[in-house]
Amino acid sequence: MLQGVSTTKIDRNKELKGKVAIITGSARNIGKRIAIELADAGAAVVINAVSAQDVCEDVANEIKNGGGQAIPILADITKKSDVEKIVAETVSAFGAIDILVNNAAIRTKKHFTELTFEDWEKLREVALDGSFRMSMATVPHIIKRGGGSIVGIHGMSSYSAGPMGAHKSAVKCGMAGMVRGMARDLGGHNITCNIAVVGRFDTERVGSSGEMEPAHTDLGIPLQRRGTPQDMAELVRFLVGPFSRYISGQTIHLNGAALMPH
Repeated sequence: MLQGVSTTKIDRNKELKGKVAIITGSARNIGKRIAIELADAGAAVVINAVSAQDVCEDVANEIKNGGGQAIPILADITKKSDVEKIVAETVSAFGAIDILVNNAAIRTKKHFTELTFEDWEKLREVALDGSFRMSMATVPHIIKRGGGSIVGIHGMSSYSAGPMGAHKSAVKCGMAGMVRGMARDLGGHNITCNIAVVGRFDTERVGSSGEMEPAHTDLGIPLQRRGTPQDMAELVRFLVGPFSRYISGQTIHLNGAALMPH
């Protein structure tokens, strides 16, 4: 039998039954919807955030009330000890790890002339270093399972060079390069690694993320709407599932044709 190809009939409604997924930054917005969607597909999921224990518990309870399996783990992925905590508690609760979604990020906006090294370092520690730490910690467990999936989430501005985001573009493009390298190195273990790129989405904005344009703003999106967290959740469900096992090392844009890179 070819690696990654199964002759067993798959339940398309619960295609992730028996799988275990960690989604970083999953208390709100896109991460939350990804967690709910993977749980709907049958996976046991870990809800993670650096703070707001009550919000994490609410998401986990929503999943459990719907018949799914979920646990909240409050942890800072920039800290080695916290990453070890996530992995240990996941394995203790569910016995394995099959899927990692690196979604955690901070979304600061600053003009290049106003950026400080501390701004650069803080964003890099979460989006790039955190993704590296989580990947390094989970890969051995995914290998033990005979394969699995890693997906990194980042934004369209990394490719379109949006204003006040030079630091974000650099860090997220570094993440994409890391994932492509992982796809080459881990392919022999039946691990797929991909990047899913968020376009202009309707999400809750907090702190320094900046205000979203009013709904009537001309967005320049051919499909005439912003994306939703559910749009991304459905893409991630496909990428980590059994029907995409030959997709790896790819950067997949979800933006309604607003950006069409070669």
